[in-house]
Amino acid sequence: MKSNYLQFRDIAISFAVLFVLLVVPVSAQLATEVPSKPNVILIVIDDLGWKDLAFMGNEFAETPNIDRLASEGVVFTNAYANAPNCAPSRASLLSGQYTPRHEIYTVTTSYRCEAKDRQLISTPTKDFLGRSVVTMAEAVKSNGYVSAAMGKWHLGNDPRFGPSGQGFNFNLGGSSAGLPASYFSPYKNPYIKDGAPGEYLTDRLTGEALRFMTGQQAGNHPFLLYLSHYALHVPLMAKQELVEKYQKKSPDRSKASVVYAAMIESVDQGVGQIMVKLKELGITQNTVIIFTSDNGGHGGVTSMSPLRGAKGTLYEGGIRVPLIVHWPGRLNGGVVIDTPVIGTDLYPTILEITGSDRPSDHVLDGKSLMSLLTNSGTFEREAIFWHFPVYINSHPGMNKPWLTTPAAAVRRGNWKLIEYFEPNRDAELYNLESDISEQHNLIEVETQVAKDLFDLMVEWRKSIDAPVPTEPNLLYEAAAVDARDLNIR
Repeated sequence: MKSNYLQFRDIAISFAVLFVLLVVPVSAQLATEVPSKPNVILIVIDDLGWKDLAFMGNEFAETPNIDRLASEGVVFTNAYANAPNCAPSRASLLSGQYTPRHEIYTVTTSYRCEAKDRQLISTPTKDFLGRSVVTMAEAVKSNGYVSAAMGKWHLGNDPRFGPSGQGFNFNLGGSSAGLPASYFSPYKNPYIKDGAPGEYLTDRLTGEALRFMTGQQAGNHPFLLYLSHYALHVPLMAKQELVEKYQKKSPDRSKASVVYAAMIESVDQGVGQIMVKLKELGITQNTVIIFTSDNGGHGGVTSMSPLRGAKGTLYEGGIRVPLIVHWPGRLNGGVVIDTPVIGTDLYPTILEITGSDRPSDHVLDGKSLMSLLTNSGTFEREAIFWHFPVYINSHPGMNKPWLTTPAAAVRRGNWKLIEYFEPNRDAELYNLESDISEQHNLIEVETQVAKDLFDLMVEWRKSIDAPVPTEPNLLYEAAAVDARDLNIR
């Protein structure tokens, strides 16, 4: 016969089990049923500048949900995109490779604007991601993951070169297009059905993401969600109620900056909805959110100050981006990391998070960030590189034809070297620790540092077979451009 204690214990356990079944919310029960493999949500915002979020210093746009994501997660202050514009940056993100490997160097064509202003024949660029590339979606699929790409793709069309052709199980809105025809329905996008008249694209993509997450959780499937908002790319269009809010907040601001802030808040609202849904589903601690941008902000609309330059340049304002990693079940919150990292690092990081094998016969140029995120082990890398052998045209109204001429850059430690391939342009060397605004070119002062970085970059180019444009353009009119006065400040 059981003792009184054992009888009381058994009765207490029975009541506890009954309490869990009848009283504890469904979301808490679901938490015991989630797949052991972590879910990953990769949120990429288009043209979001390093200083465009409130927690980074933006005093106009309101981003409470992203700020919370940052305060609860890990923030990288020296995170970079692999290129200063959309397509090559995204190709590197999804392939885990530097631009010379996938050969997407710029958007649409490398022969931008008038030939008379190009001293060199630009390196040709591809406008789609090759089928031989193993994307991160293909890499995790073999590990049982269901994946979805929602929003901007910009690397080719389905069925061959769009998201579905590159390993994603679902594609919503992704094509070769780099910007939407409209942010309001009808969208004129063959890969997304129109919603009710006036439906806002950012809200629609968020809603579809919530439905995808709910469906995969119900099926007990681990998932990879690539939520790639078209926002904040032009055309600048926002919901009227938010536009009016920011107009009232600062009546003297330009219309463009007001609409831009309203677009940022719509993105922020979507992040908040995702966090709420994860809690409802009971999978917050089993889901990693990675939040970043594809390049710097649009120079005609937003300011990257104190960073120099903007989208389209290899200055910090063109390539330095926000990066947050949020994983409450594994990572400490409120951590700030200053180590330089780059977009190609996210692919191997996601492989390590999901426990997926590295694909065979596919080179990954990045390094997993898990040792940094968990403060375990060492993270060693000699340098990070950019290769941009093309011209980028300037904004309307500027008195210079180019934002940048063909160039390359390397960062090692606090030192950054920018090399221009046109024969009459000098290289530039900056110490980013003391000169984050890149105002003091030390190329003639720190000659040994410059030589070491130049040699390092040349060796890297040889190792990766990176093409350098050298052929003169016979249509170039030397009088049209003072090549030494092309720097954008």
